[in-house]
Amino acid sequence: MLAYTLRRLLLIIPTLLCILVVNFLIVQAAPGGPVEQAIARVQGMGPTGGIGGGGGEVAATGGISRGAQGLDPALVEAIKHQYGFDRPLHERLWLMLTHYAQLDFGSSFFRGATVTGLILQKLPVTISLGLWATLITYLISIPLGIRKAVLHGSRFDVWSSTVIIIGYAIPAFLFAILLIVVFAGGSYWSWFPAQGLFSDDFASLSPFGKLRDYLWHLVLPVSALVIGGFATLTILTKNSFLNEIGRQYVVTARAKGLSEQRVLYGHVFRNAMLLVVAGIPQALIEVFFAGSLLIETIFGLDGIGRMSYEAAVSRDYPVVFGTLFLFTLFGLLIKLVGDLCYTLVDPRIDFSARSA
Repeated sequence: MLAYTLRRLLLIIPTLLCILVVNFLIVQAAPGGPVEQAIARVQGMGPTGGIGGGGGEVAATGGISRGAQGLDPALVEAIKHQYGFDRPLHERLWLMLTHYAQLDFGSSFFRGATVTGLILQKLPVTISLGLWATLITYLISIPLGIRKAVLHGSRFDVWSSTVIIIGYAIPAFLFAILLIVVFAGGSYWSWFPAQGLFSDDFASLSPFGKLRDYLWHLVLPVSALVIGGFATLTILTKNSFLNEIGRQYVVTARAKGLSEQRVLYGHVFRNAMLLVVAGIPQALIEVFFAGSLLIETIFGLDGIGRMSYEAAVSRDYPVVFGTLFLFTLFGLLIKLVGDLCYTLVDPRIDFSARSA
């Protein structure tokens, strides 16, 4: 297993390199880069120069030359130098890669802070959402899926499947809006806060009060994140157990007089959970990176997902590539951990016989 793990870790390096290079080349062709936005602001073409401002008003091809008409060439060159666009493409790429190899992600073009500082500032929000949503999803879905498999075809299985299908059919962002309307003072009750992760008087609260306030603010956004993953994981767990319950080794175990609990959790669980464990990396990636963007926006949470989107819109390239690097690295490491978790569920799996 150690050799397999080392091979996978080494494979992360060329994977990261390829993803960064491809995205770097794609970004260079995107219209409205930081230089074009700065020129537009100087000429009064763009109302804002920060998040989401004026980026699409200059074409991708020849945008700098057309947008810079009437400006002092020295000013244009100063703008290019400010954002590092006075260097050739290959030089900028090499400079970025060498800095990233040292985990130096540079500074934001528009936020006046280092990319590392911004990520550390936003990370607690995203981790709070992702970890709580994943933990609650698995704590509910796995026992429920096992129960549905054991009681397959019963009333419990039918009505719970109905609830799960409805939950799966509702998009997370729509469910989030529904929660705000019903429970956050939209039209009915005002039980939970609709925005932010803390109250205004958070600093003056007692330690227990801070914990309560923090958890109270998480109820609605975490519930919105759980709804989709909960349905998918429950069905996956049920189908995995149903597939294993009908196998010959289960019939043999029952014929030997083993109790149903022993058969279910001593034999079936180990094999059925392999598919569930295989889904952990994808579930974590979706919760942390895909699902968090809309939820953070709707509930006014200042996390990495929201920051990455705003950076992409404003062409804040250091933030875009810094978060891309960390997201990709995190995703690859999660996939590796998911593979290694197989051995916890089924020690018979031998990674030494596998290639990276």
